[in-house]
Amino acid sequence: MHMKKTKKLNVVNLITCIAFFGILIAFPIVTAIAPKETFSDIENRTLQTMPKASVKTIYDRSYMNKLETYISDHFAGRTDWIKVKTAVETMAGKYERNGIYILDDRLVEKVSEPDYTAIDKSISAINKFVENNNVPVYFMLAPTSAEIYREQLPESAPNVNQRDFINYVYGGLSKAVSTIDVYSAMQSEKFDYIYYRTDHHWTTHGAYYAYEAAAKKMGYEPVPEEMYDIEHASDEFLGTFYSKALYDGVEKDSIDIYHYNGGSSVTDVLITSEYGKAPESYDSMYFREYLDVKDKYSTFLGTNQPLVTIKTNSEGGKLLMFKDSYAHCYVPFLTQHYSEITLVDMRYIQMSYKNVVNPEDYDQVMFLYNASSFMTDVNIRKLAYG
Repeated sequence: MHMKKTKKLNVVNLITCIAFFGILIAFPIVTAIAPKETFSDIENRTLQTMPKASVKTIYDRSYMNKLETYISDHFAGRTDWIKVKTAVETMAGKYERNGIYILDDRLVEKVSEPDYTAIDKSISAINKFVENNNVPVYFMLAPTSAEIYREQLPESAPNVNQRDFINYVYGGLSKAVSTIDVYSAMQSEKFDYIYYRTDHHWTTHGAYYAYEAAAKKMGYEPVPEEMYDIEHASDEFLGTFYSKALYDGVEKDSIDIYHYNGGSSVTDVLITSEYGKAPESYDSMYFREYLDVKDKYSTFLGTNQPLVTIKTNSEGGKLLMFKDSYAHCYVPFLTQHYSEITLVDMRYIQMSYKNVVNPEDYDQVMFLYNASSFMTDVNIRKLAYG
């Protein structure tokens, strides 16, 4: 009886070894012959291509480093392996992956202490812009979810205090700039669905609170939220934080579109993707084709572009906005109060802004950035060279 058990155990061990070594052999073969993608939608990044060997690249080890990345990027079943690894590490108490903290019900970014010398240059550029243009200027610097839910972070998780940072920026701006306190609004509504769980943007509901917060200073009466018909356009959104962490333990997000049928309507949306070329015209601010792909947030005004102009049949004035992508689900609320809104993204403007727009053609200028992007965006400094 004992010999039978031993034989059975040996057979099991043999099968296990064969299976193990079979996997070791099979996976590289599958990896080698499988079709190669150039871009990972789920990770939202370009994958490493097969590097070319040369005496120089072999000597400086860049060839081996790129080859290692290439094998890692194209390893068969790579995404599933990463998800399993992330889940196991999370259960073991590791709550950070690729700069993303994994909380109980959401993912948030790790925000490092900024370079205040660089921040001072951005502030100085905005003040120079104000000095050079005779038009009322408003500034909204929004906290991100990492700040609003900072008490949920592990004690060992460093994250800059965004409230202090916002106060620093506001304190350095010219007295001619009207600063807008959106921090208080987001903090008081933190238990609502105001930020995506898997992405760095605020939700349309969160953007509505920002729209309310700006109303009094900017001189309009906000449309009550209950007057909007809210379309739940998708409940399958996995955003930029998910792409970095590849963690499935957080609920997918919803893309909500607010419709107001009792007021002004959009008559034209002009998108300039390249300076010197005529803008393309659209009849809606919403690009619904993005609801069918991973980048669902681009449903709002499409992907980032240098210049977007929205025209409405409102009798309001004209607004010029310098912005990051937090503006995309925020701006639709403003169409009830302005006849024309022009959005400028300085990341894509490689010349003086006055070659693109004349601020004095507008009744108001607004800056809208989230704190995290403002900390790292060096392109704002271009405003000093108008």
